[in-house]
Amino acid sequence: MSRPSRVTTEPTGGDGEYAALLTRLFAARRAGIVFGLDRVAAVLARLGHPERRLGTVAHVGGTNGKGSTAVMVAAMARAAGRRTALYTSPHLASLRERFVVDGELASEAAVVAAAARVAAAGGDTLTFFEQVTAIAFVLFADASVEVAVIEVGLGGRLDATSVIEAPVAAVTGVAMDHQDMLGDSLAAIAGEKAGIWRRGQRVVIGCAGEPEAVPWLRDAAVAAGAASVRVVSEEDVARVVAADVGLLGEHQRVNAACAVAVMEAMADVDATMRMTEEARAAALREVAHPGRLEIVSERPAVLLDGAHNPHGAAALARFLAERAERPRVLVLAVSGDKDVRRIVTPLVGVVEMVVASRYDQPRALAVSELAALVREVGGGGVICEEAATLSAAVDRARVVAGEEGLVVVGGSLMAVGEVRPWFRVMARDPMVVSDPGPRS
Repeated sequence: MSRPSRVTTEPTGGDGEYAALLTRLFAARRAGIVFGLDRVAAVLARLGHPERRLGTVAHVGGTNGKGSTAVMVAAMARAAGRRTALYTSPHLASLRERFVVDGELASEAAVVAAAARVAAAGGDTLTFFEQVTAIAFVLFADASVEVAVIEVGLGGRLDATSVIEAPVAAVTGVAMDHQDMLGDSLAAIAGEKAGIWRRGQRVVIGCAGEPEAVPWLRDAAVAAGAASVRVVSEEDVARVVAADVGLLGEHQRVNAACAVAVMEAMADVDATMRMTEEARAAALREVAHPGRLEIVSERPAVLLDGAHNPHGAAALARFLAERAERPRVLVLAVSGDKDVRRIVTPLVGVVEMVVASRYDQPRALAVSELAALVREVGGGGVICEEAATLSAAVDRARVVAGEEGLVVVGGSLMAVGEVRPWFRVMARDPMVVSDPGPRS
């Protein structure tokens, strides 16, 4: 079955400068992930502290839902009439997706110019994520934004984004992920996530994670000297998100409740950000977050979702269990450094077939290993085939699904980023530059 006729795979970056920047950033990935704030803080100081010129800042962390929550906060801030910057990671098809001002991706020229200034200030000594974060702060300061919504990259306490002094900070929830970097217990991970709390800050704690982590987050906020601590409850979810949310999945209502709490905390800092319930609901109805329960094609329906950790996979499984389409065919590609068994287990129980594959980057788990695990976990209850490439896997899944079925691509945002340009007319970088894994 051929791909949709609207597919575009033409990369951008024709003038060469943007492509050269991507090459340089790709090389920086060799440093892997190095926690600490001193390096990026020193570069930002030489740049005149752009991170201090971002208007009212909301810092958003958490295991799952932090990206969606950040996107929703930015959408509401824009609806309130504020010039708004949004910094998220990872990107799917273009580095420019990380730098958004008033809903528009930063231009290649703007990214190149900001990167040149970061490099001139010693940025070439920074890790990949540190450089990209510094570029974001330069871009946003130059754009004279009034509000900046900054998503944490990994953890929180020593994440490069934590150089900012945000009057509002949120942790959407805590679950097991990145244990090799953040600790092998929920308490340890919660401690790292809570590292974004600051004295005098308005703190929001969401309910998108494990309930037992909430007291740890709350106690850490009190210990840090937070001005206020708001814990989002199930009652908040029902009360503030009565209208439709533009993002699919019941878990997005939980994220929306957290986003509303963040927005209300920001309005306490800046009264011009107060919104009517109608305006807030309208903003939430229109919000979009690519690659998160995103339907990109019909007949068969093709659904993209990162589902890159056990908590995210469980949320996807709950969503799929309520879908009427049959058969449901899962194209699965997972990073080898993840808890693969706990990602696979909830998903194989809600589909009729899995096509095990891999995305085209070194972090991807080998197809044969993934397929063997699917067959072991499935216990003969699910058909499992193998495909060497995602292209072949998607084509096979669409044939099996037929016009009435559902094709799901999940297990990694990098897999989603590889597939999505086949179904969306969108910018695509001339080379893939993803965040490094812990073993890079």
